[in-house]
Amino acid sequence: MSITSSGPRLLVIDCDSTLSAIEGVDELARVRGDETFAAVEAMTHDAMDGRLAVEAVFGKRLEIIQPTAAHVAEIGQRYIDTVEPTAAATLATLCARGWTPIILSGGFRPAIRPLADMLQIERVEAVDLYFDADGNYAGYAENYPTTRSGGKPEMIRQLKAELSPQQIVMVGDGVSDLETQHDVDLFVGFGRYVAREKVKAGAAHFVTQFADLAPILG
Repeated sequence: MSITSSGPRLLVIDCDSTLSAIEGVDELARVRGDETFAAVEAMTHDAMDGRLAVEAVFGKRLEIIQPTAAHVAEIGQRYIDTVEPTAAATLATLCARGWTPIILSGGFRPAIRPLADMLQIERVEAVDLYFDADGNYAGYAENYPTTRSGGKPEMIRQLKAELSPQQIVMVGDGVSDLETQHDVDLFVGFGRYVAREKVKAGAAHFVTQFADLAPILG
């Protein structure tokens, strides 16, 4: 990784099955019962393994689930309860070395925000959900980049244009994360919760705990 500017060193991190053990959309589906959970989980795996485009399943899963604001708050707590055990200490170490963490997710901003706050991550790039006055589902930010395949590289390019980073590293478990490899200085695959062969084969480094990032990033 070469220094190209005087900007920040960005550590861009996926959330689901990376910073936390869960897939938030699957957990929202679980609230709706076993049948809904099974259907949504299968779609999530197909998208994360690269068998289906993200946009082929994104809106469909939410239409099936019809998440409420209360359910999203529950999942926010579940993210915290299932945080990767070495994440907090590792991020504190890396921040002290000058890295700035950013969460980049195809998940939902209001659910992820509590975990980000716990980990002292200021910026969350994720999909907004909308609710009516009673807290019922009223849609999502359909044009947000991470609702579609190729969305994470698009967001990486936006971050580079906005922040002119010295270095930018991406960490994640899914094919949507691997897609960023040509737009970042280093892509690190993550396999603590799900070890995807395509990601493992394509990653410059592949780790199974956040603590392993510290010696790689320096």
